[in-house]
Amino acid sequence: MAETKTTRRRKTAAKPATETLLSVKDLSVDFGRGETPTHAVRDVSFEIGKGETLALVGESGSGKTVSALSILQLLPYPSASHPSGEIVFKGDNLMKAKQSDLRRIRGNEISMIFQEPMTSLNPLHTIEAQVAEAMIIHQGLSSKAARARVLELLDAVGIEDPKGRLASYPHQLSGGQRQRVMIAMALANEPDLLIADEPTTALDVTIQAQILELLLELRKKLNMAMLLITHDLGIVRKMADRVCVMTKGEIVERGATKQIFTAPKHPYTKHLLSSEPKGEPPAADASAPTIVEAKDLKVWFPIKRGFLRKTVGHIKAVDGVDVNVQEGQTVGVVGESGSGKTTLGLALLRLISSDGPIVYLGDRIDSFDSKEMRPLRRQMQIVFQDPYGSLSPRLSVAQIVEEGLLVQNRGLSAAERQQRVSAALKEVGLDPAMKDRYPHEFSGGQRQRIAIARALVLEPRFLVLDEPTSALDVSVQAQIVDLLRDLQKRHKLAYMFISHDLKVVRALANSIIVLRHGKVMEQGPAREVFENPKTDYTKALLAAAFELEATGGEAVSS
Repeated sequence: MAETKTTRRRKTAAKPATETLLSVKDLSVDFGRGETPTHAVRDVSFEIGKGETLALVGESGSGKTVSALSILQLLPYPSASHPSGEIVFKGDNLMKAKQSDLRRIRGNEISMIFQEPMTSLNPLHTIEAQVAEAMIIHQGLSSKAARARVLELLDAVGIEDPKGRLASYPHQLSGGQRQRVMIAMALANEPDLLIADEPTTALDVTIQAQILELLLELRKKLNMAMLLITHDLGIVRKMADRVCVMTKGEIVERGATKQIFTAPKHPYTKHLLSSEPKGEPPAADASAPTIVEAKDLKVWFPIKRGFLRKTVGHIKAVDGVDVNVQEGQTVGVVGESGSGKTTLGLALLRLISSDGPIVYLGDRIDSFDSKEMRPLRRQMQIVFQDPYGSLSPRLSVAQIVEEGLLVQNRGLSAAERQQRVSAALKEVGLDPAMKDRYPHEFSGGQRQRIAIARALVLEPRFLVLDEPTSALDVSVQAQIVDLLRDLQKRHKLAYMFISHDLKVVRALANSIIVLRHGKVMEQGPAREVFENPKTDYTKALLAAAFELEATGGEAVSS
């Protein structure tokens, strides 16, 4: 049962241990107008003291991000409205603040790290311009001073060769690198309150650990408060002083972090703490036929300089990698951001140029042009890392999932296509009744499930999964892992599973490729790599992953 308003007010009436910086009282958020609005958030209350970290925890669609966006008044008004509530920051009610006051606060006193960096970064501006913008506006820094500060921030968040990245654009960075740029932007003006919406979702485990340490250090140094929104319970336990658990737009439990993890009271909290990917990958089968194979695969990007754009070197994104993906088997590809994981997957699908033989079902395809590849596209699919960036905002969910059928299965009738679309949505845990909605009407986790449905509807033989669970909360991660395992067993699918989440890789992969700077550091059966890593790099990667797991909440029986 959710808290009553009387109980909530009694709890929040007690004087906090530290001076209150932000106070949210009885906040409600509705979307849509008329007789049947959607009640996204209902009577939510919480406080954050100076230097304190409060975590909002819950599954996708629980109202966490909507509550956070309300603080800075960033919801799509007037389609969004607040039937009740007030948001008080440093004594001022932000819900009644003028736009000029909000502009002064945004990015200066309150900053936000958004969940999906590709849609939050401007594709037309360089990294230097975007990180420097807030400092120039709020601090009046000169271009020279701003550049020095940008370099300092990029180095602090773990961007390699920060000087060389100043002139880069967002599409030239990996997913993890884009997220680090977002963090640098948010920290530029040393805010009093940092709202972090899944701040490490796209980061590999070693960089995740570095970013968390950086945030802890800045919190201590600046006495900065944080509102942390995440589905990663290990991060919550490491970072948060207090926790509010949300579901269906309401806070159902709150308390000190240790109390929530050791003695949860609400059934939903117990369910959340006990959810994690379980089970074993299908048994390795050396006799299974090979679906995709590559030998000494290379993807080198030329570095051109000077007036004549002469090639002076190469970025070796993938450098001499051997891959063999068998029917009904999963190859897990792990490594830090920028290691070449996604580039390897794109090369196997012939979505980017590469050197070296690529064989699909016995036929060499590395010399195929786009017309020759078109008939194979149905059999070779990909689920991209950023669902919001890969789903067209102009198409409904039904149109997005149906699009491949219109191209590849022209013999199907409209009714048959709709039946296939509904079946695909059901397989990924979405209600087919929602198929006429648009991507912006779904949570991040729901959008990822739509992207998976779009790939599965064509019944492929080979599927590249690029961080398919990174945007999902833990219980949905477990469901997707079970779904992928079940689909693989039923249809003998071959997977290449790219991820920084080694717990998920361990549950799915038969064999593993460990990449660093485009080169294979270690390769072999998954059990052998996990239990007896041979290289120092693999050992460091596993240590970072499972050290964070060890600090997370133990499974709690409900």
